[in-house]
Amino acid sequence: QIDGFDIRRARLDARSSLTPYFSYFLQTDFAGTPKLIDAYAEIKIHNYLIFTIGQTKIPFSAENLAADNKMETIDRSQVVEALTARGTDVIGNQNGRDIGVQVGGSFGKIKNRYLFDYKVGVFNGAGINVADKNENKDVIGRLVFHPVKGFDFGGSYYTGVGNFGKPTTTNQDRNRFGIELNYEFKRFFVRGEYIEGKDGAIRRNGWYAQAGYYLIPAKLQLITKYDTYEPNTIVANDISTTYLVGGSYSFNNWSRIQAGYTIKREQGPEIKNNYVTLQYQISF
Repeated sequence: QIDGFDIRRARLDARSSLTPYFSYFLQTDFAGTPKLIDAYAEIKIHNYLIFTIGQTKIPFSAENLAADNKMETIDRSQVVEALTARGTDVIGNQNGRDIGVQVGGSFGKIKNRYLFDYKVGVFNGAGINVADKNENKDVIGRLVFHPVKGFDFGGSYYTGVGNFGKPTTTNQDRNRFGIELNYEFKRFFVRGEYIEGKDGAIRRNGWYAQAGYYLIPAKLQLITKYDTYEPNTIVANDISTTYLVGGSYSFNNWSRIQAGYTIKREQGPEIKNNYVTLQYQISF
């Protein structure tokens, strides 16, 4: 396994709230080939009715929607990378984003807390910075319930048709379903997700569970994570599982360092591919 340094993200964004009802967001990534990541406008009618138009993250999976600078781990889970338009998705790495129109918001307010968050959208299903590749549109929805403070659970659903494969096959099913859970109490949190999907004739699934604890509040956090993924349910001995132990130290609210040691296990022949990652992050 090759060791090395890289610049994973070098992003510049512009955002503004022109009125209490209208805002926009633009974001470009200069790491590797420069590309436009986000380009959308929001129209807020009320807290329970917010329209988003343009290129943005698809409303599927809590980990997919988590901001990069807020992630407790350096890498996202295998199943999230494979089934939310990221690194190993059949449509290629789209940074979890697509072009479309969605509506969302929060409702069921009790005191100062909402009981439900929702998002429903219609997207091209082709990814970022490209036109739709067929006459179909993909429909995506996510609903999260917050019954008590610090506890959340919900689900996501994705139904669509895509053009993918080698050679490319047109108009294949590209469907996903996921459930999620999160609990936070003082310095401690635990969360996890299960996601399954169907790409053409291939079914995939996986899940992860992770926990964290602040040894020093808002400064030093320890993390552990279990992550397993099966890329094809009808193929034997293809499950990949990782075990992560790591942590992060925040110097302030815009600078932190993260580290992790990952043990990786594949079914079948053993591969020596455990690895250590270290990441320094600045955001301003």
